Amino acid sequence: MAKIVLAEDDQMLAEIYQTRLEMSGRHTCKVAHDGLSALTMIHSEMPDLVLLDLMMPQLSGDQVLQRMRQTDWGKDIKAIFLTNISESEAPLSLNDLQFERYIVKVSLKQNDLVNIVNETLGLETSST
Repeated sequence: MAKIVLAEDDQMLAEIYQTRLEMSGRHTCKVAHDGLSALTMIHSEMPDLVLLDLMMPQLSGDQVLQRMRQTDWGKDIKAIFLTNISESEAPLSLNDLQFERYIVKVSLKQNDLVNIVNETLGLETSST
């Protein structure tokens, strides 16, 4: 089972994403609703993957990733930005951070997230 930390301040969306990931039977997913909680959770859980919203209270997703990358424990954890900010409007500081994917939430179809996560983690994707 792959461990995932989802940092998402929209509780309804977080629940949907968590349910989809866990229903795949291949992931456990912990949710943080602000950047500071996310950073603490990532450090304690040491997940295989972090899904980060850019716009969150306390610390933004890019600030969370920046702080992770400055540590021994967080420098190699895979990260995906999952946000409603288009790539062209994203902070320029993202160019200096190591992350696997940038996904705009509104473009996601039902099984896209699970397939993208599986692909990022090197797991087979489902065809549904």
